[in-house]
Amino acid sequence: MVRDRVAELVRQAVAQAQRQGLLPEATLPEPLVERPQKPEHGDYATSLPLKLARGAGIAPYEIARRLAGLIPPAEELDKVVAAPPGFVNFVLSQAWLQRQVDAILATGQAFGSLDLGHGQRIQIEFVSVNPTGPLHVGHGRGAVLGSTLARLLPAAGYKVETEYYINDAGAQMTAFYRSLYARYLQALGQPAEMPAEGYVGAYMVDLGREMALKYPDLSGLARAPEEQVLESLGRLGVERMLGQIREDLKLIGVEFDNWFSERSLFEKGQYERAMALLRESGYLKEMEGALWFVSTALGEDKDNVVVRSTGVPTYFATDIAYHYNKFVERGYGQVINVWGADHLGHVPRMKAAVSALGIDPERLRVIVSQLVTLRRGEEVVRVSKRTGDIITLRDVVDEVGADPCRFFFLSRSADSQMDFDLELAKRQSPENPVYYVQYAHARLSGILRNAQERGMDYSAGDVALLVQPEEMALVRQMLLLPEVIELATRNLEPHHLPHYAMELATAFHTFYDRHRVITEDQPLTKARLKLVAASRVALARTLGLMGMAAPERM
Repeated sequence: MVRDRVAELVRQAVAQAQRQGLLPEATLPEPLVERPQKPEHGDYATSLPLKLARGAGIAPYEIARRLAGLIPPAEELDKVVAAPPGFVNFVLSQAWLQRQVDAILATGQAFGSLDLGHGQRIQIEFVSVNPTGPLHVGHGRGAVLGSTLARLLPAAGYKVETEYYINDAGAQMTAFYRSLYARYLQALGQPAEMPAEGYVGAYMVDLGREMALKYPDLSGLARAPEEQVLESLGRLGVERMLGQIREDLKLIGVEFDNWFSERSLFEKGQYERAMALLRESGYLKEMEGALWFVSTALGEDKDNVVVRSTGVPTYFATDIAYHYNKFVERGYGQVINVWGADHLGHVPRMKAAVSALGIDPERLRVIVSQLVTLRRGEEVVRVSKRTGDIITLRDVVDEVGADPCRFFFLSRSADSQMDFDLELAKRQSPENPVYYVQYAHARLSGILRNAQERGMDYSAGDVALLVQPEEMALVRQMLLLPEVIELATRNLEPHHLPHYAMELATAFHTFYDRHRVITEDQPLTKARLKLVAASRVALARTLGLMGMAAPERM
């Protein structure tokens, strides 16, 4: 990245200044190189002189002036300027910028890729909804966040595996089994009451009816005692719900490498091994008839129950076993969990448990996805038009499409609550950011298709003819993609991608509105066709990282 090249030149200038006695011999902070908010200040700037002034006893502007004078000539730079109160500003060379058009075309769809991860294995676990009901809109946001990270991290040099953790054990599954059994019997015309803790959504009536049609007698178990039928009917219901979850996720382009069963933690002994490790390390204690994890020994405010007095493990206990499996048995270098807003309080105790297992808690990173409010303009949408019940992810995808779902879910940082305007998402106008970005790609494709139909070969186009401000602005915008990938990867913030896509689309639309690409000037036409082709590479890569289509026509 050119930003890193600038940072290296600053480091070299600092070292030379120290050798010449222009700066004191001391360990100095890393130079932070950023993009100035105002374009007239250059392409990049460092505020390092402001940080050095007090310790050096030298005015910051004087330090900036000394460092600017020591920056050696570089092909990437046109000029280096000291600016008050203590900045060094860098302006990129136009000739170098022009050559980057050819460089982007040569790189192709690998443009923007980095090697931050050096092949480190990362597991991303997301969605992981209990298979007791359909996915709702909030689940969709987590699904898009996780699946975008799964596209983004390999672009930064990580080896990624995705996983859905199936909560198919515990009290919630028992409630689901009993609810399904009641709806099943009702569908068969037999009297049955829903359990007090049951799942009462309309989808359970449909599921009970479906089970009754497929298994009208279930080998006679419909007339058998309840306990005999719960397990077999419940398992069938879970399989159906998981099938529906898979189908709904596929609608928005989300698939998983692994589907991991919570039950397997008990069946394969991983739960016992994890608890034994905690016991040996002194992190378990018996109190009030229950088994507790001593979270307070690791800085938590209170200890947490892992096995109830009934002998039933809590979901925290199975989560500990699950993370033992991830880190110890499967050996992931880093684990990323995308959880819903209701799991916020679970984060610190999970990190404490990971630490108790002898694992650096920094290797566990948790993204908490906040709530989504659906709107139609000013009106808040609360229930499904179709069922009068919860609004499912499928409802939203059916109405607006997969790409708008992905873009809108990504458009805010995960820790921010968001409004999703269904009417805006369907609008085919520049006010809709999805339409605006995808239309830019369709426009780019249309220009190149037109050139191809005319038999134009622009491969030998001279990029030195690209001198207009809008052309240079477009090149500058393309070159920011590697920085966006790095920022989004390091901070696990995929919302930077849709913002970048909008900026890139704006730069292209501005160029296109002010300059014709195909003209009577053949050399200039070929140069601009190269610019268009490079822009399409950058925009298609960005859309691909977001899991969105790059349409050829609209």
